[in-house]
Amino acid sequence: MTVNASPLHISYSPCPNDTFVFHAWAHGLVPGAPPVDVSFADIDITNGLAERGEGDILKVSYAVLPYVLDEYALLPCGGALGRGCGPLVLTRGAAAPEDLSGRTVAVPSVKSTAYLLFRLWAAARVPGGVGEVRVMPFHEIMPAVRDGRVDAGLVIHEARFTFQNYGLHRVADMGEFWEDTTGHAIPLGAIIAKRSLGEERLRAVTDAIRASVRHAWADPAASADYVLAHAQEMDPDVAKQHIALYVNEFTADLGDTGHAAVRELLARAAAEDLVPPTPPGAF
Repeated sequence: MTVNASPLHISYSPCPNDTFVFHAWAHGLVPGAPPVDVSFADIDITNGLAERGEGDILKVSYAVLPYVLDEYALLPCGGALGRGCGPLVLTRGAAAPEDLSGRTVAVPSVKSTAYLLFRLWAAARVPGGVGEVRVMPFHEIMPAVRDGRVDAGLVIHEARFTFQNYGLHRVADMGEFWEDTTGHAIPLGAIIAKRSLGEERLRAVTDAIRASVRHAWADPAASADYVLAHAQEMDPDVAKQHIALYVNEFTADLGDTGHAAVRELLARAAAEDLVPPTPPGAF
């Protein structure tokens, strides 16, 4: 890996999987890795940064890729893709999918993979579709559903482990829907980097991410304080569950299986006119 004196600007979420993955690199524990200037941001914000071409390295939704691939390259590591880790649709009382017809639903971003999966699911399961869609930071969605400010919420991340604490009910699991209908793993969050960095620096970034992941796996305790300092009111056990679910073999290397899942998601979404078509070879 080649060190460049000018730090690269990287933005990722404060969620445990991201802080776990990037801890070593962010703290100078990866020998020879390019220096980085880290900022934390919700996925809706990083998606917007990518669309405006701001930031060298970003954690974004896979759903935003068709809009940014001219300027950014998808990196084959560092992101979130897996099985049994899909977004959930929650309501205050028990409900069936058809009960969401015409209802107000809170979502973390209209360019999020979660929302893309939700739209594919709703087209198949909610007659006439839902009503108003409201964008909220993901940590505000469950309280909004609990308090009756919205009829349902599309939640991500640690909400899989904590939604019952809010007295909420699971209507559907977008991951189960995706896996049952396609057989593929669930693409959630991608790591992208500016193509203008050049091939050598992009390789150095990829190497740094993989080394940071290996460091985290080899010494999980090293990142514990960093993870919990940025996790939002999260129990340490929930943080560990979160990491175990979202940091997996695809985090180290998407491989053919991971890339196939991403291509399937974007192809299905494009077929429904939910995103622009992705040109062949764009990855």
